[in-house]
Amino acid sequence: MSGKEQVHIQLFHKWDTSNIAINDPGLKNVISLKPAVIPVTFGRHEHQRLKKAEVNIVERLANKLMHFGKKYAKNTGRMGGKKARMLNIVKTAFEIIHLETGKNPVELLVRAIENSSPNEDTTRIVYGGVVYHVSVDVAPLRRVDLALRFIAEGVRESTYSSPQTIEEALAKEIILASNNDMASHAVKKKNEQERIAMASR
Repeated sequence: MSGKEQVHIQLFHKWDTSNIAINDPGLKNVISLKPAVIPVTFGRHEHQRLKKAEVNIVERLANKLMHFGKKYAKNTGRMGGKKARMLNIVKTAFEIIHLETGKNPVELLVRAIENSSPNEDTTRIVYGGVVYHVSVDVAPLRRVDLALRFIAEGVRESTYSSPQTIEEALAKEIILASNNDMASHAVKKKNEQERIAMASR
């Protein structure tokens, strides 16, 4: 191979992430599409403030999906810590997305995150013994966190005691959210959160 030839690192040896545009200007710096064949950082970003913005977005999705226990014991249960298995599930879901849409699944994931990341939230402010709910803007990094959480929640709910496989549910959720479809759990949650925030402005 000559020195001029450039090797493109593709996710799972299949998907090119180099020319995916992030349309939402607020999320440009917090969605990382760093080239990687297998997106695993071995937790190097742990205990470093805001460092998770530099973790590949596909790895962050896999990390969020590893919570498969009960509501308040998220890291327990069938999927707690099984990252290799989770990455295989994401890989298969991407194959399904490509078969159904013919598009780059990583690009659809980015669109899904843009469509399901809320801009507004509510917070509690205690003033003179009275609790007020006040509307606040959401930081970009938290917007991505919430979008990934909503997608993972939607997958968890649709596969719980159902014959549908997790791969199919993940593919379906990403496709629906990327189209801004209200049938998507993530888009529904985002709209609900923004509606509540708007009411408490």
